[in-house]
Order: sequence, then C-alpha cells, then structure tokens
Amino acid sequence: MKKINEYKGFIENLAKDAGIFLKQRIGKIEKVSYKGRINLVTDVDNKCECLILKRIKKAYPDHRILSEESGRSGANKSGYLWLIDPLDGTTNYVHGFNFFCVSIALMKDDVLIAGAVYDPMRDELFSAAKDAGAFLNRKRIKVSGVSKLDKALLTTGFPYRLGKAMQQNINNFIKFMMKSQAVRRPGSAALDLCYVASGRFDGFWEMELHPWDTAAGVLIVKEAGGEISNFKNELYTPFMNQILATNKCLHKKMLDILKNKPHKTQCG
Repeated sequence: MKKINEYKGFIENLAKDAGIFLKQRIGKIEKVSYKGRINLVTDVDNKCECLILKRIKKAYPDHRILSEESGRSGANKSGYLWLIDPLDGTTNYVHGFNFFCVSIALMKDDVLIAGAVYDPMRDELFSAAKDAGAFLNRKRIKVSGVSKLDKALLTTGFPYRLGKAMQQNINNFIKFMMKSQAVRRPGSAALDLCYVASGRFDGFWEMELHPWDTAAGVLIVKEAGGEISNFKNELYTPFMNQILATNKCLHKKMLDILKNKPHKTQCG
C-alpha cells in the first residue's frame, strides 16, 4: 500500500503541474493540426505530453507508457503501464470553452492502481488509489444516491468518426433525453467520469473511447462507489470501446435502455 500511495502522490503532483502548463498557454496556441476531420491536436497537447513523459521516464525508467500523442514507449516486459492524456477536451481548449483536463493513470499487471484527473480552470484535482477511496482536493467523494432515471442528470460524448457509431449514440442520446431529467455533453470523458464519482452526474455512457480517456476516471468512479461496465454488462477495462459508468442505482436501468429493454428494477 505504501508503494501505491507513492504512485498516487507522484501522479497528483504531475497532473497539477501539467494542468498549470495548460492554463498558462490558453490563447497562446501556435499550431492546430487534424488527426481526423473533427479531431484536433495542438502544439500544447504535444508539449504537455513531453513534460509528463519526461518526468515519468526519469522517476520510473523501467515502466511502459501509452500516451495519446506519442503512443507506446518504455520497457516491453514491465508489469507497469502508464496511461496518459495530456489534454482531454482539446476542442474545448482551442475554442476557449473551459472544460478540459489532464488525465494520468497507472496499471500494474492490467489492474488500475492509481490515477488523477486535474481541471486547472477550477483547480479541482480528482484522484484515487486502489482500495483507498476517491478524493477531490484531498476530500473524500462518493457517487450520488439518485435511484430514479427521471431524476437523473446524465452525460455522454460522441465519437470523432462520423459513421455508424455516431448515429447510434445520437439514438442513445434521444432515448436518455426522453427517460432522464436531462443529458449533458461537455466534451471531456475524463471529467465526465469524475463528475459521476463526485455525484454531479448520475451516469455516463460513451462509445469509441481510448484507454487514456478513461483509465484514471474509471478508477476514481470505482473508488467512489460507482459501477462500470461495457454495454453488455461485462467487467470494464480501459481497452474496451464502450463504457457505462453510474452510481450503481441506475446501472441496470441504463443498460436496459442501451439494450432497448424496458427497465423495472429499483435501487436497493
């Protein structure tokens, strides 16, 4: 446990430093490129990622790394894997919509053991270590107790590829709009997950995400008492392309809607 706490502290400090870097460079983007028709990447993404990678490689040179812009690096045989998104919410960042974050997580032998998500504009640091609870600025957080879907505030996101998955999630969005109190689409999966963990949102679903998008947030939701699966209700890993994260009470009800089934169960 001492080692996990060491990792958690390292990740928290690194996420905050990277987030401060992002905040200092708002309005100073020098280059915007496209990885797809609507999928942006900036010079700030790349510079922030370099900052993170440099610190990890210096502290833990034998670990593997999977990061959004640089891909895989490090020792192939290591049981440790870092999952890094230097700027989750790049489109928001480019347009001056202040809903973005840094997300950093660590897995050991395919199990998430520590993670942090930092929102520099609100100075909110969400973090967790395995079996040690979830925290917002070092205060423990937990998921909401909302048990009725028509009282729930939900959130989602849409894939960058304009194809079948996009249309499928538009259909899901409409279904949840009809069943819930409201649905939001802020544009950062990592923060969406943290908002579920802290009770601000009651449920989140999305498709075609990447491991670096969800890894830290998934651990934070779990440690806050939430439930995570794919749309088939299989145990979720960050390498799946569908995610449903809820306060547990709503999990079956949201699964039923994603599967086009009626929901009858109650929390408890």
